[in-house]
Amino acid sequence: MGKKEAGSCIRLRRPTMEFDHRRDIEVGKRFAFGANWRRFLNSIDDYKVGLAEQSLRRTLRMNDLSGVHFLDVGSGSGLFSLAARRLGAVVTSFDFDPESVATTLELRKRYLPNDGHWVVEDGSVLDPNYLSTLGESEVVYSWGVLHHTGAMWTALENVTRLVARDGLLVLALYNDQGRMSSIWLWIKRFYNKLPSVLRWLVVGPALLRLWGPTCVRDICLGRPFYSWRNYVKDSARGMSPWHDLIDWVGGLPFEVAKPEHLLDFCRERGFQLIRLKTCAGGIGCNEYVFRKTDSKSVLNFDAPE
Repeated sequence: MGKKEAGSCIRLRRPTMEFDHRRDIEVGKRFAFGANWRRFLNSIDDYKVGLAEQSLRRTLRMNDLSGVHFLDVGSGSGLFSLAARRLGAVVTSFDFDPESVATTLELRKRYLPNDGHWVVEDGSVLDPNYLSTLGESEVVYSWGVLHHTGAMWTALENVTRLVARDGLLVLALYNDQGRMSSIWLWIKRFYNKLPSVLRWLVVGPALLRLWGPTCVRDICLGRPFYSWRNYVKDSARGMSPWHDLIDWVGGLPFEVAKPEHLLDFCRERGFQLIRLKTCAGGIGCNEYVFRKTDSKSVLNFDAPE
């Protein structure tokens, strides 16, 4: 069970941690994820919150999270922390990016002011001292986060220790595309080195590369820009196509993982795979749901449903 007392935002950020974050952005080593989430916050409405709730129900195969301790590792906008809380969970959200923390706090204020069962904190998944204060949770959720820490496998090791026995570990991690992943890493580094006013030089070609074929297909089908206009609904997560594009193009640090490597890693730490959704070898994230059994025998491995 989580150890946090609900009802307040506990500030744990050390000045050196905030300085390191700001410096990394200034020198182009880190993308300003929180600033992107801040802009996304303006587009969040009841419809998107409802889609996030539906997505969480499908992912966890649970309609009711009442009494479940839900740890959101890298909360970003806070949208899925909000979804978990509205489904009844006792939620702890934390993020390394101060603007992401502020965005999650603003979302909590907007939808659940003074909520006694949703704690929002500054913290790093790479800080063992901070993590030791969290205890264990029945659901540890980290969606599209650990590959941006700069030390993905260490971050994975750390989150496995936060899952209660028989609890769920929910992950989305970038797929290893081999040479293409190396090319995207170069693009992301170039984007973050550019002054803000020149970043369209990267975003424009990336938009054409990622969305051009889809837009051409939609035009040929007589429904111009249908996929873009319906991305919020079709992505089934309430996300924005533009903010997801910027997150992808700028997202640095950037690491990737092959599904088989992650499965071996988690199995060795007593986790069974219960669901897997791949991106079919292409761009994007592979999605995993593991259950912690504490048994490290390969004979306990289950195929995804």
